[in-house]
Amino acid sequence: MIDYSKLQNGSDVRGVALPLVAAEPVTLTEEAAGQIARAYAAWLAERCGKPMPELKVAVGRDSRLSGPSLQRAVLTGLVAMGATAADCGMASTPAMFMATVLPGCDFDGAVMITASHLPQNRNGLKFFTNEGGLESADIKEILRRAAEGPAAARLHGRLTAFDILTPYTAMLRQRIITEVQDGDRPLTGLKIAVDAGNGAGGFYATRVLAPLGADVSASVYLEPDGSFPNHVPNPENQEAMESIRRAVLTGGCDLGLIFDTDVDRAGAVEADGTELGRNRLIALAAAIAAEQAPGSTIVTDSVTSDQLAEFIEKKLGCRHHRFKRGYKNVINEAKRLNEAGETCLLAMETSGHGALMENYFLDDGAYLATKIVIRYAQLRRQGRTLADLLEGMREPLEARELRFRLLPEDFKAAGAAVLAALAQYAAGQPGWVPAPDNYEGLRYAVPAQKGWFLLRMSLHDPLMPLNIESDCSGGSSAILRELTPFLTAQPALDTTVLD
Repeated sequence: MIDYSKLQNGSDVRGVALPLVAAEPVTLTEEAAGQIARAYAAWLAERCGKPMPELKVAVGRDSRLSGPSLQRAVLTGLVAMGATAADCGMASTPAMFMATVLPGCDFDGAVMITASHLPQNRNGLKFFTNEGGLESADIKEILRRAAEGPAAARLHGRLTAFDILTPYTAMLRQRIITEVQDGDRPLTGLKIAVDAGNGAGGFYATRVLAPLGADVSASVYLEPDGSFPNHVPNPENQEAMESIRRAVLTGGCDLGLIFDTDVDRAGAVEADGTELGRNRLIALAAAIAAEQAPGSTIVTDSVTSDQLAEFIEKKLGCRHHRFKRGYKNVINEAKRLNEAGETCLLAMETSGHGALMENYFLDDGAYLATKIVIRYAQLRRQGRTLADLLEGMREPLEARELRFRLLPEDFKAAGAAVLAALAQYAAGQPGWVPAPDNYEGLRYAVPAQKGWFLLRMSLHDPLMPLNIESDCSGGSSAILRELTPFLTAQPALDTTVLD
């Protein structure tokens, strides 16, 4: 029996799909993709309570070089189980979810073949029902079934094709038309640059913005190319952000937008080149949400800055709720709060995953970009800009992240031991204050340096990221110096990063 469990990455399946790196053998083969697709079909039929011949599944991919072959394998696996499988060609991850909920898209489930921003030799699978992306426990069960090998269906299924981007982009365009309220071409006179990083997001410039009148001539890297020849398609990557920043300034644009490979994350740049990423992007999304629901709760991941918390609570009058890293974690926490009667419209990670209640709590980079474009167009008619919404939002003077590798094979137990030791060490440090209501790792304020640090375990990898921020010059280095004796005394940590 093949062990597919190592392909699980939280609520996704990910692995090496191309033999481009000598030390990284292929793990996500066509055979594996086909078997996992068969297991998903069996799982989905049970979840929907449908006989297999009535099951309909949509399958899309991003621009990765291994995408076409893995897509064929998934489609073949679904058809072999007796389901109807629709080839959606190149699409985005959010569009594939929408295949289960948009009018005229009556699919029971969807599969997206992507590995987000990971290197070009990697790929993966994301699965959806009309309730959203699958949970980690669902993926574990599907991989267990794949390893056992689900029985073949008695009836052969059917292979079809479906253009999901047409209804998906129509939905985005209509949202802009409805909310801007300035005719059928409400973006006329706006110049907006899009940087797709040669991923799957080029459609946003050509099929959403341009038909509404926007000038997208300064856009770059819209052509899909899975070798990613220009920069990593990742809004967290500084080279990528510099690329869209350069496009905005060179082109004299009003706004710049950038997406990751599969368009579930976004970033933006203002006309003067100011980057809207991480804390600043969350602040903008929170400001828009606060206009819709004053006093509501904004859920973020654990590494957001004190300055963002101050902006959300003092400027916007909302409640800031930090939770665990991981887009599924913040989304599920936002859902939980709403179910408990606490209004929460926005769940967002510093990575650019932003999910809105009005959009199924789907982390959709194109939808987040659409909200930004709408608000920009509305503000322009008032003689204002996005910067007006962000007035009072400060950035920390210094911010840094170090990632320590955990050496023991049982890295989760080792990481837990490091955190327990840190709690003891911190108790003896004068002035360190533990953060209240902390849900992940250990976060302490260090008032003497006007800053804080957070040591936590990576969600899936043998790593312990350390985030440090300070509002005074040299403060982050001072905090690190106070931590160094503890870090170097931990045998489970590879501390060469300190050198």
